[in-house]
Amino acid sequence: MNNAISRIALVLVIIGALNWLLVGIFEWDLVTAIFGGETLRESSWFSRIIYTLVGIAGIYCIRYLVMDRPKART
Repeated sequence: MNNAISRIALVLVIIGALNWLLVGIFEWDLVTAIFGGETLRESSWFSRIIYTLVGIAGIYCIRYLVMDRPKART
């Protein structure tokens, strides 16, 4: 169960990071577009750089979802 919770948490973090990537590059919020609200976010260039870096980190973390994990000994 702990492994499942860890994977769900990782997926949510990646989705959040990819959303910030969209905000950083396009000033567009996907989560708000899906669930309602103002989708365009005007941000300073510095904020957009930070959002973009968080998004790139999320893309990097995708590898942890597909990485082979060693089997536990029983």
